[in-house]
Amino acid sequence: MSYAIIWTYDVAPEHEAAFRAAYAPDGAWAKLFARAPGFLGTELLGDGARYATIDRWESAAAFDAFQSAHGADYAALDAKLAHLTLAQQRVGAFNAD
Repeated sequence: MSYAIIWTYDVAPEHEAAFRAAYAPDGAWAKLFARAPGFLGTELLGDGARYATIDRWESAAAFDAFQSAHGADYAALDAKLAHLTLAQQRVGAFNAD
């Protein structure tokens, strides 16, 4: 079993390329998450204006440990990339088979 966190984003058209680079499976977010044990990978889905990410972890505990160890870095990256989106929403976190 694994743990998946899903987010959706409305992307500013002029920032689409930068958004795709930062949120891609090898982008800035994935590199930050990869600092922690238990990170399994990130998927980026989208159509040019609306995107979704699926961040996969071994467990909710692995994500919580990442947040404890790297919460300040997470907040800093979120602030740095905020201008790329018009809106974002955490859909939820789910256990996955």
